[in-house]
Amino acid sequence: MTPARTWIIGTVLTVIVAITNIGIANGASDGAHLTAQRWSFDGIFGRFDRTAVQRGLQVYLEVCANCHSLEYVAYRNLTEIGYNENQIKAIAGQYEVEDGPNNDGEMFTRTAQPSDYFVSPYANAMEAAAMNNGALPPDLSLIYKARAGGADYIYGLLTGYEGEETEHSVAEGLYYNPYFPGGAIAMPKPLYGDDVEYADGTTASMEQEARDVATFLSWAAEPKLDARKKLGLKVLLFLIVLSALLFASKRKVWRDIH
Repeated sequence: MTPARTWIIGTVLTVIVAITNIGIANGASDGAHLTAQRWSFDGIFGRFDRTAVQRGLQVYLEVCANCHSLEYVAYRNLTEIGYNENQIKAIAGQYEVEDGPNNDGEMFTRTAQPSDYFVSPYANAMEAAAMNNGALPPDLSLIYKARAGGADYIYGLLTGYEGEETEHSVAEGLYYNPYFPGGAIAMPKPLYGDDVEYADGTTASMEQEARDVATFLSWAAEPKLDARKKLGLKVLLFLIVLSALLFASKRKVWRDIH
């Protein structure tokens, strides 16, 4: 194989590997082996399913937001998953934030605006821990990246709780979940099915809710994933064309030299 062909193949493979690895979660876990799920955003050509992300947002707001914050996502970011300005104002308007100081030097509360970040259910970390028996609920903004397995981990954890008659014993105040490192988690089972009434009429089974909120949290951690994949494919196409032109030029320049 000529050096030119080797270079072309190496370049193409490098770009493909780089694009494929977009969105792979970091971190480590010693929990049970995760069952690989099929996600719309997997692979080079994968894209976020906006309807699934919207359903996941609904599950987050109605269930998860009671305990978990989403501090790195602003309400205005919801335009990227199909919400218009009025819908975003309606979502943000359900919450109040502390602002100030005003002209008198005093802090005050106001209705949240699209430019605000998702309002935390707690005033601070100390209050969060105190209200959860000393366990601080993690912020979910980057949970997809922070846990090995990404969306598979989120789905496995939410659907992995065992019933009350489990043969595994854990300390009082903890719950057995094989997908959580150590098997004992402070968070009680959050989803049971029919926890929300989906606006699009989708049946709200526990598995469906878990899948949708996992999709939403994946988007929250990688909101520019679709754009990056589109750019990556354009770069790949450019490199293939450039490689072909370079190879053709090389053959033309050196064709008379033996």
